[in-house]
Amino acid sequence: MKRFSITVTAALIGAIFLGAAAFAATTFITIGSGGVGGTYYPLGGAMAEVLSQADIGVKATSRSTSASRENCRLVAKNTVQIGMSMGSTLYQAAFGVGAFEQDGKLPLNILMNMYPAPQHLVTTSKTGIKSLEDIKGKRVSVGAPGGGDQVLTMLILKEAGIDPDKDISKQQLTQPEGVMALKDGNVDAVFWNFAAPGASVLEVAAQRDVVLVPLPQDVVDKVVANNPFLVPHKITKDTYPGMTEDVLTVADGNYLVVRNDMDEKLAYDLVKTLVENREKFLQITPQAENFVPEKASIGIIDFHPGAVKYFEEQGISMKK
Repeated sequence: MKRFSITVTAALIGAIFLGAAAFAATTFITIGSGGVGGTYYPLGGAMAEVLSQADIGVKATSRSTSASRENCRLVAKNTVQIGMSMGSTLYQAAFGVGAFEQDGKLPLNILMNMYPAPQHLVTTSKTGIKSLEDIKGKRVSVGAPGGGDQVLTMLILKEAGIDPDKDISKQQLTQPEGVMALKDGNVDAVFWNFAAPGASVLEVAAQRDVVLVPLPQDVVDKVVANNPFLVPHKITKDTYPGMTEDVLTVADGNYLVVRNDMDEKLAYDLVKTLVENREKFLQITPQAENFVPEKASIGIIDFHPGAVKYFEEQGISMKK
């Protein structure tokens, strides 16, 4: 019996050590996504599932946040390990300017470029708003606090000479809140940033006559000239119900961001897995068509060394 007990005890101890080793080998990743109604939220969930199912020793979950600005800060604190961010927000976070002046430069690198996303200025036919100038004196949501859409909105309003604290009745709504407010008539217009077509616009369009307001050419020119991470963009007339012509706006890049001290092999495995599972993400958003090395390797700040290694293996020359 003694010999049997020793054998069982040894087996149990061995099992415990093996279990502990397996547990230790698993890297837990949290992805900071965005609010319900945008592209970030479902895409973050899909990425977490793909990473968890890949044989790279990662267990990933997705966390709903107020998006870009919050995500940059969460990644910098290592509260989340991957964050989704608009380029305008990421640029400010990396250089410690604008909305991040009090934070200082955050230790961020790009993991991959996801897709371009146009800024939407959305209203309904009953408001009478047809131009950017028409929002003066109106109830306008500039985007959620902590969100990148608000950062971009402020850049646009600045170049248009519109003071958000004096010229409009400024609201700061999340995307779901903005949808409800537009449908109920509690707000006159909202600024949103997401890949087109956006679910939030389509939800409003199901009950109201949606109007997309174009940005003036001179405002677009000024915004792009002063913010090299932005590009002119047209939302084509076949994008949303009721559109009769293309709508001029600006587009921002959308990136996956990590801390610059993330383990190099981990970063390599993450970007490799995400890019090489592009077909799965196409089920979530057509914007995943941009998940190819040639496009995913275009950035505005430094890429993580692990990402650089992967893209260079794909024949991409990465600028140092």
